[in-house]
Amino acid sequence: MVTPLEKARKDPDSMKGKILKAARRVFGEYGFHGTTTRMIAREVGIDISTLYYHWGEKGDLYGAVILDITDDLRGKLEEVEKVIHGKPLGTRMDIAIDMMTDHLFERPEISNLILFRYFGKTRNQTGFDFHVPEFISDIALSMNLCRDKEDVSAGVMMHVLAIMNSIHNFISGENFFRPMLALERDEYILKVKETLKFIFIPAFSGSHQL
Repeated sequence: MVTPLEKARKDPDSMKGKILKAARRVFGEYGFHGTTTRMIAREVGIDISTLYYHWGEKGDLYGAVILDITDDLRGKLEEVEKVIHGKPLGTRMDIAIDMMTDHLFERPEISNLILFRYFGKTRNQTGFDFHVPEFISDIALSMNLCRDKEDVSAGVMMHVLAIMNSIHNFISGENFFRPMLALERDEYILKVKETLKFIFIPAFSGSHQL
């Protein structure tokens, strides 16, 4: 049976697709508890009954958003791996930081929702979550920090989390940090990339590599 999410992905211009796109934005800005279905319906320009017809309850739509964003993130990581595979670690990190930050700055709801999931409690959403441990293992293997993605030490996982969380914080905190730094958006994104590379490439391109 084809799910509403699969239908929305197949036809992004359909009503299901438009609602999913709006839900990503609104859940990404306000989180699960701060969002109502009326807010999403208003964003699309439809009445609440139309939203329920296409997606059901708020929890159903939120679960679809989490799955959609998880697949989005996984797909981008796979794309990055194809580009950087076989290159020296410093080069891999340089390219990966550019690609991932560009992707996430274009889709800030991903970083926002990941941080909401880290630091907030969302009732009745068991079964729908980001595959964070899986992503950490994939990144660790790509960076040559482990020999087997099924056996990643806690220390290596912490190192990868340091990179991931830094990226997400710079993206989610843009509206706070950018005015503080008096930077235009393009300048801010460039500085974020430069800062991430300044901190992490020297740290990882030394003795950490297997």
